[in-house]
Amino acid sequence: MPTLEEQRFDELIAADARVEPRDWMPEGYRKTLVRQISQHAHSEIIGMQPEANWISRAPSLKRKAILMAKVQDEAGHGLYLYSAAQTLGTPRDEMFQALVDGTAKYSSIFNYPTLTWADMGAIGWLVDGAAICNQVPLCRASYGPYGRAMVRICKEESFHQRQGFEILLELMNGTDAQKAMAQDAVDRWYAPSLMMFGPPDGDSPNSQQSMAWNIKRFSNDDLRQRFVDMLVPQAEALGVTLPDPDLRFNEQTGHYDYGQLDWDEFHEVLAGRGPCNGQRLAHRRKAFEDGAWVREAAAAYARTQAQLEKVAS
Repeated sequence: MPTLEEQRFDELIAADARVEPRDWMPEGYRKTLVRQISQHAHSEIIGMQPEANWISRAPSLKRKAILMAKVQDEAGHGLYLYSAAQTLGTPRDEMFQALVDGTAKYSSIFNYPTLTWADMGAIGWLVDGAAICNQVPLCRASYGPYGRAMVRICKEESFHQRQGFEILLELMNGTDAQKAMAQDAVDRWYAPSLMMFGPPDGDSPNSQQSMAWNIKRFSNDDLRQRFVDMLVPQAEALGVTLPDPDLRFNEQTGHYDYGQLDWDEFHEVLAGRGPCNGQRLAHRRKAFEDGAWVREAAAAYARTQAQLEKVAS
């Protein structure tokens, strides 16, 4: 027989209502949210690196300013998400320590190198496009702080996607060398962006339960299909070719069929054996260690202020 608290929780989920931090929730629900939200936050923080690498090398002052703003947005997204995860009782320090220790997961996409300026366009169009496709439904996540954080994040991600599209469009209207550079970037980022949605539904152990709790709204494969259907007309508008010989419209389903993805590569990268895993974590770890004095100074200031307020009262 379920308790009154369990009944109340089940009623909230059945009514498609919001669970708030002070509401009772099953421990599995709490753990699933902490895992998902913290991994999302880690991805935003690690995701700053591939693009920050190009700020000083962007081809114009305008491009530098736009790219700098985008990287700052990613830092803000990480802050919103760590704050949302903290409302579930897991301290931010603990989550961040798991990241720098290498025990926490983050999106596999950020372990690929950015070789040319065109990669900034491909990341914006493909990676941020996939993020939007995945994250817009999360605005309706059953956990209130997560859903509310996602509303602002998705607004900013839509800017990032348009920025990437515009970079590629300018390159595709440029010289033959610029067109080749844009196509090469799309060739390299296309498959990893499709794998961002996670493994096929049959191999995704957490997806069904997350959907039952209304944390997720669509399965990995459903989201991936939506993304492919969105990409094809956009690729035609850009003039780039999507690197999939099996990509074709299916009259019966009304969707685009696409080829098999290399899931062995996905799992290798996720396990820490991708092209840039070590580099990304080493950079994050160094930044964390170099910033220790700032955290210590802030903590000392907070203690001093608390003591002064205590004396004054």
